[in-house]
Amino acid sequence: MLTKKQLDLLDFINRRMARDGVPPSFDEMKDALDLRSKSGIHRLITALEERGFIRRLPHRARALEIVKLPEALGGTARGFVPSVIDGDLPDSTPADAISLGAAHLAELPLLGRIAAGVPIEAINDTPPGVSVPGQMLHGGGRHYALEVKGDSMIEAGINDGDVVVIRETSHADDGDIVVAQVDGYEATLKRYYRKGGMIVLEAANPAYEPRVLPAGEVAVQGRLVGLIRTY
Repeated sequence: MLTKKQLDLLDFINRRMARDGVPPSFDEMKDALDLRSKSGIHRLITALEERGFIRRLPHRARALEIVKLPEALGGTARGFVPSVIDGDLPDSTPADAISLGAAHLAELPLLGRIAAGVPIEAINDTPPGVSVPGQMLHGGGRHYALEVKGDSMIEAGINDGDVVVIRETSHADDGDIVVAQVDGYEATLKRYYRKGGMIVLEAANPAYEPRVLPAGEVAVQGRLVGLIRTY
């Protein structure tokens, strides 16, 4: 799932490449999306790259390549089958169960996909659920699940297609892996560090540069507390 701005940018790049054979300039992208600065375009490009829709090519002018398109733009959507851990509880486990013992399962809403993003505000009204062990749900508060897209956290053991369990919180300590919303454009799964008045969102993959942003442009939406992998 992409935000409207991400989808609009990908559509604009795709149409211009089909017409001209080269992607538009960042100034043209900024004007097409009616943004005030190119920094917003850089964030959108990074989000699309992390999701695997585009690729930046080194040592070339206007070095962008479209890898795939979402279903909304004529591409093929990839289905998702949630990981379910077998147990002996009834199927009617409450969706908000957060204090079950280690032998129990809890049903959490699967709110969408996260670049490793969709803003939490962009979820469906009735999201599907995923079953998780009760011992993952510690610390109190609301929990939710997200499917990981991309390889930017691979060295932290988080792979494309994994389902991460997130405890909703607006606070993070240095080194925490968090869901961070950046300037309202996108949400991403990254390690969080504070340096003075700046926030560093660091990938666990040397192919991705850390993102250094003013603190006012980053909102923590949750902290990683668990992971489910389907083989």
